[in-house]
Amino acid sequence: MRENHPYFDRPLFIIARDSKLRRYCHRIVHARWGGDGSIGLGDTMNGGSRTANAGGGTKRNNQIHELLGLMPYLDWTMVLITLISCGSMLFENPWPTTGENLVMFNFYLQIPDYLFVLAMTLELIAKMIADGLFFTPNALINDFGGVMTVFIYLTSLTFLILMPKHVEINSLEQFLMICRAMRPLRIYTLVPHIRRVVLELFRNITCNNFNDRCNVYFASFGVQTVGGKLAACNDLTIKHRNECHGVFWQKVFVTRLEIYGKNNDTMHPKVLVPRVWTNPRNFNFDHIGAAMLALFETLSYKGWNVIRDILWARQGPWAVVFIHIYVFIGCMIGLTLFVGVVIANYTENRGTALLTVDQRRWHDLKARLKMAQPLHIPPKPSESAIFRRSIYELTMSRFFNQLFAALVVLNSATLIFPWNVEEEEMKNEVLFIVTVISAALNLLFAVEVLLKMFAFTVTGFWQSRRNRLDLLITGMGLFWISTHFFVALPASAVGGESRLKRFTYTFGYIVVILRFFTIAGRNNTLKMLMLTVVMSMFRSFFIIMAMVLLVLFYAYTGVILFGMVKYGQAVSKHVNFRSGSEALVVLFRSVTGEDWNDIMHDTSRSAPFCYWLPGANYWETDCGNYFGAIIYFC
Repeated sequence: MRENHPYFDRPLFIIARDSKLRRYCHRIVHARWGGDGSIGLGDTMNGGSRTANAGGGTKRNNQIHELLGLMPYLDWTMVLITLISCGSMLFENPWPTTGENLVMFNFYLQIPDYLFVLAMTLELIAKMIADGLFFTPNALINDFGGVMTVFIYLTSLTFLILMPKHVEINSLEQFLMICRAMRPLRIYTLVPHIRRVVLELFRNITCNNFNDRCNVYFASFGVQTVGGKLAACNDLTIKHRNECHGVFWQKVFVTRLEIYGKNNDTMHPKVLVPRVWTNPRNFNFDHIGAAMLALFETLSYKGWNVIRDILWARQGPWAVVFIHIYVFIGCMIGLTLFVGVVIANYTENRGTALLTVDQRRWHDLKARLKMAQPLHIPPKPSESAIFRRSIYELTMSRFFNQLFAALVVLNSATLIFPWNVEEEEMKNEVLFIVTVISAALNLLFAVEVLLKMFAFTVTGFWQSRRNRLDLLITGMGLFWISTHFFVALPASAVGGESRLKRFTYTFGYIVVILRFFTIAGRNNTLKMLMLTVVMSMFRSFFIIMAMVLLVLFYAYTGVILFGMVKYGQAVSKHVNFRSGSEALVVLFRSVTGEDWNDIMHDTSRSAPFCYWLPGANYWETDCGNYFGAIIYFC
């Protein structure tokens, strides 16, 4: 190969394979935690994988070392720098309209950008010298991940060089800012486990063709049957289009309460508005695009009942049949089929799809054995220590365990009344009795800890993590009793001081809540359930991280596209994209399917339904982005 192709495995066609510079860069690029803390040069320079383990195949029991060995040190450094840059981007927002919180006008927000671009420049240069750019065995650009890495770098570098001060809606500068918002996705290409999660997801997207075809078929049917027939006049007394002109008095409803004068033609508040013949606010079937968008919203069971009611009111009962059929086929069958295919492909890639029933049971048993933990129960005292032996048997008895489990539930029941100063003013005696009951129960929990220390010895008691947690919570409970009953209440009675009492009430109910979680350790079934949940979270860590990074990208993009959109039906002071943190709240709400379609329609508002001037910056208008909202939410 090298005789026929002398430039084979020569980075940039100029650096020799055995160059000292290449070996030095190779050592920097591929150094990772291993037997000697680095990776050997021969693995990847001879065509091996860039993620090969240099630890000599030894199994490391320490989880921290396993995590460090997941990626080279250079990739870990870039992950850290990328996270710092992503954190700074959360502080960027278009409010106020002077732009002082935007990166192009804020020097402090530019520092992480310069750091990211500089670090990524050095990283890519080192990787190109070590492994090549295109045609070498482990080239930097050998898959889509490499292309995305270079794209993120070039767009970040271009934005840093230009640093545009004038950014209009739908301009090239705004597109450059959106590309800069892709920075969290850089971690996808660095962490191999997250990269595998993303690849697995994209492999299963093809099975969603069933829903796409159903969408096209039913949208075409909707266009042919009700297309152009759903429009109506905003004056409900007008039934024909040729009569829908002029103005009329529209009643204004500000409350649902039955107040005096409501629905009275002379007293009810009204406003003079023009008559308009228009489609329903959020959907129509006038063309295939609008019909597909309306049906896509129903896939998440959002708005389909509104479509059904309007179809029934304007076209009759026969028109609602197809929307019911679509919900049944597209939502109940199509989405279930998609989830089933994802699970089937996942088990196939894990190598468990072709196992027999007994083999699969054995595989599950080995997974459960990994979750098993030693009981950490100290040995029973000798027969000579009669009293200590009896205390040991008492603390290990089922009655003792169930008794204190019931006391934990009783302690949690004391939170049925709010623990605060305002409640004390209204129900002083009731709140005092509740806190006294909780204090007495905390003293009983302290007695339990002392009995176990005496029965197990201090060393034996300390072996169990649950015992350590009980000791910590018990100590917090004793601290609350001493500060609340012997300091805060007397100070309030004598001097009227309530600040300390506010703290003790808050600290007290936190102790009660923490105590409630210890009930899982007192029941074997609950303990196994909680252990399964915790282990599942650890096993799903990279899946969760992939989702968090994607949500971060969407949050940054939402601030750029919809940061200044005016309030409407869904977008309000609680639901908006004014800053990265508020955008994260909106996106986590939308992930659960909560009114995402209404937010989409509010953020798609454009002129003349908002303030916009030609040449205005996007942070100087209150318009959204129609096509951006459809792509963003769909």
